[in-house]
Amino acid sequence: MRIQLVRRGTNLDRVGGFNDAVVLDAIRRSEQLSRVELAEATGLSGQAISNIVRRLLDAGLVREAGRLRGAGLGKPRTLLELEPTGQYAVGVHLDPSVVTVVLLDLTGEVVARRPVDQYADDPGLLIDGIAKTIEEVIAASGAPRDRVTGVGIAAPGPIDVERGVVVDPPNLSTWHLVPLRDELSARTGLPIVLDKDVTAAASAEKWAGQGGSFVFFYLGTGVGAGLVIGDEVVRGSSSNVGEIGHVIVDPDGPLCYCGRRGCVGEASQPRYLVEQAVRAGVLAEGIDLDDRLAVEAAFASMCAQAGGPGAARDILTTLADRIAKVVEDIANLLDLERVVFGGPHWEQLAPVLHDRVRTALEGRFLLAAVHPFEVTGTSLGADVGAIGAASLILDRMFSPNPSLVPELAAER
Repeated sequence: MRIQLVRRGTNLDRVGGFNDAVVLDAIRRSEQLSRVELAEATGLSGQAISNIVRRLLDAGLVREAGRLRGAGLGKPRTLLELEPTGQYAVGVHLDPSVVTVVLLDLTGEVVARRPVDQYADDPGLLIDGIAKTIEEVIAASGAPRDRVTGVGIAAPGPIDVERGVVVDPPNLSTWHLVPLRDELSARTGLPIVLDKDVTAAASAEKWAGQGGSFVFFYLGTGVGAGLVIGDEVVRGSSSNVGEIGHVIVDPDGPLCYCGRRGCVGEASQPRYLVEQAVRAGVLAEGIDLDDRLAVEAAFASMCAQAGGPGAARDILTTLADRIAKVVEDIANLLDLERVVFGGPHWEQLAPVLHDRVRTALEGRFLLAAVHPFEVTGTSLGADVGAIGAASLILDRMFSPNPSLVPELAAER
């Protein structure tokens, strides 16, 4: 069996936790492996593998999944796979248009999901609603609460990861220096990890097996870019990588809060697109552009009308061309393999954006003679942000990270 992208273990003393994660990650990536194949994939000795597998079995993180007889007459090999109910992780996606809570099992499958009903602009009230929804999701899943290892939060940036604070997201005007991590931990009693929404979405794609080098282009109330380079999530010096909203795509475009015109973030706002649709006669006048729910409903109507020729499609085609320019610059700069689109508004925009962006990029990816560049949508659906938030917990708990082990850092 061929194993790809599996970290190698080490037989140094005092790094058992790292080696356990190496073995667990190898099983996760290949779904089923025998002890012999684990030794080959990880570089660990047979005795080390036996000890690690025993610990993982005792902890309920893996299970035996039948036997595999080889071509020779030797003893059949026992296959090992993840035990889905061994651990669970909660994911929360905080977006100005929707807040979603999911629960993942150890394999990364969604076992329960629920939107936060009492959406409120007031941070305290919304955090109360998130905490209540987390408990409801855990209860609905039937998962033992003591197996829920933590909560990951995907929030719009900028964020202060060290303090667990949402700083000043442009589309959440009342959220100024909100200590979201500590406030939610106090309400739930669970460990909390805070990360940017685009980073979480990119992490979700990586956790689902879509590694390599790619940009996750997030389309929600704002836009952002999550980066994975060489199968590693890129976070930047302060974990705020991906702020692409102020890339100028139209010097004569809408006025951005930054003081300039034509920033891609502002040009991609549902509010701006709805305003254009009203001016073009696609939508009736009188829509309250300050009413979030009214704008979301009007945006959905405009996207539905874009299925055929007309002004609605022209508006989205122009948007696709502007987005393609941003993707082109990122892909050429970083030598990427693909762009993955996702976020709360991707499904509505996909019928127009997918093919238009792909067509616009043809001939503009400078390394096309070396390798192709793929345009795709997320396979994880509209919940990719919440799934990514939960995968942050799984990733920190169970994925090997050599930088956390001093002995390995010294080896490198």
